[in-house]
Amino acid sequence: MTEQLSGLADDRALLGRTSTAERVADILRSRIAEGYFPPGTRLSEDSIGGALGVSRNTLREAFRLLTHERLLVHELNRGVFVRVLTVEDVEDIYRTRRLVECAVVRGLGDPPYGLDALAGVVEQGRRAAREGDWKAVGTANIHFHRELVALAASERTDELMRSVFAELRLAFHVVDEPERLHEPYIARNVAILEALEAGRREEAERLLAAYLDVSLERVVEVYRRRVGEEEHGG
Repeated sequence: MTEQLSGLADDRALLGRTSTAERVADILRSRIAEGYFPPGTRLSEDSIGGALGVSRNTLREAFRLLTHERLLVHELNRGVFVRVLTVEDVEDIYRTRRLVECAVVRGLGDPPYGLDALAGVVEQGRRAAREGDWKAVGTANIHFHRELVALAASERTDELMRSVFAELRLAFHVVDEPERLHEPYIARNVAILEALEAGRREEAERLLAAYLDVSLERVVEVYRRRVGEEEHGG
C-alpha cells in the first residue's frame, strides 16, 4: 500500500483550496484506471485521506461516487475494495461500447472531421509498440476510443464513457496479457482513422463494430480463464 500511495501526495496539489469529493473521486478514478489500485485492493480511509489531505467525510463521499460508478464495492465490516468484474460485467461493458461508439461514428455528419487528437493517440500507440511498452499501448488504445467518442462533442457522452473506460481497465488489469491483448488493435486503429480521414464514415463504423466484437471475444476468453484460476487458487 505504501508504494500505491506514493503518487497521491503529488496529486494533493490538484485539490487546491476548494477540494471536493468530486475532485477526490477524479484522482482515485484515474489511479484505479492506471492500475495503482488493482481489482480486489482494499482502500484504507486513513492512508488515502492522509495522502490527499482530505477529511474522512470527503473521502467517504468520493468512495460513494465511485461505488455508484461500479469501480468500488463496499463490503460490510470489511471496508471498501476496488471491484473485481464478472464476465457478465465485461460483456455488458462491450455492449455499451458498441452502442455508443458506433452511434458516434454513424452520427458524424459530412466530412471533414477534426481528427488531430485521434491521429495523435494512434501515433502514441505505434511509438509505444516500437518501444515494447505494451501497457502504454493499452493506454493509447483506450485514449483512441475516448477521442473517438469525443468527436460527438457531447459532455454527457464523454462522462458516460469515462466511467465505462475506467471499468474496462479493471478487466484489462485482471487479464494482464497486454501484448496479446492490445498489439492487434494498432492496425485496426489505423484503419479506422484512415477511413475517417477519407470521409468513409460507413466503412469506419463497420471496422469499429468488427473491432469491438473481436476484442470482446478475446478479452472474455482470457478473463474467464484468469478469474477461474483465481477462484481455484491457481
